[in-house]
Amino acid sequence: MRFVIVTGMSGGGKATAIHMLEDAGFYCVDNLPVSLIEKFADLITMPENEIDKVVLGIDARAGQAVEEVAGMIDSLKERGIPVEVLFMDCSDQVLIKRYKETRRVHPMNVNDTGKRIEDGIAKERAVLAEVKKRADYVIDSSQLLTRELKEELDRIFVKNEGYNSLMVTILSFGFKYGIPSDADLVFDVRFLPNPYYIDELKHQTGNDKGVQDYVKSFPACGEFLDKLTDMLQFLIPGYVQEGKYQLVVGIGCTGGQHRSVTIANELYKRLKEAGGNYGIKISHRDVKQAR
Repeated sequence: MRFVIVTGMSGGGKATAIHMLEDAGFYCVDNLPVSLIEKFADLITMPENEIDKVVLGIDARAGQAVEEVAGMIDSLKERGIPVEVLFMDCSDQVLIKRYKETRRVHPMNVNDTGKRIEDGIAKERAVLAEVKKRADYVIDSSQLLTRELKEELDRIFVKNEGYNSLMVTILSFGFKYGIPSDADLVFDVRFLPNPYYIDELKHQTGNDKGVQDYVKSFPACGEFLDKLTDMLQFLIPGYVQEGKYQLVVGIGCTGGQHRSVTIANELYKRLKEAGGNYGIKISHRDVKQAR
């Protein structure tokens, strides 16, 4: 029997996660009143019940009763009911952007539409703080593509593989377009010779072999990568231990198309091959900017 409660920040991807788990064969119930959850748990755990994979969605639409969810989870576990909690999180900045794009009213502001989106998000975080502490899995959707979320859910709930509590994003960018606002660590690789000034490489990117060979031909490149890889392998276990869910490592050059892309690709490859108790992805923010 697998009984999963999916909750988290409104706009954080709960509905998407529930739909994905439904496609994976889970019986899904969304927004059941909190007062009925324990009765529901009793029914699905009865010996004659034939459903062995259940997902229950809980969110701010449950009103003030959502504050009772933490105690309800404790009660279920004390009774030996095998409940797992998936908490879908997201940065405030991305949540605000999503709400502005959809023009939805935040659930915490439905009775006072004059309040700002930020107020609703802050209130919801406070209400869900104790629930998040009890989560078995926390997935930050701030930087996740839909297919990446599906891969993570499949890893946890379908393949029953290890849960990656930290998602590391290696992000290349160009300083001329600004430092990424969500970057936790930023490294400047403008000390390396610029392929932009080589005619045959100017219109290529760090995804092309010619640029890669040129950038990596300088001893400083290899030395920098060795030191950076070593430092991140030292830091990441500490971030995992401290409960950090998202780490964005920014690699920047002037335009974000040659040196930063090359270094980001190589760093991603090294960390991926080294393995570890974390997920890793790569993104090139400015590689398609006009050159």
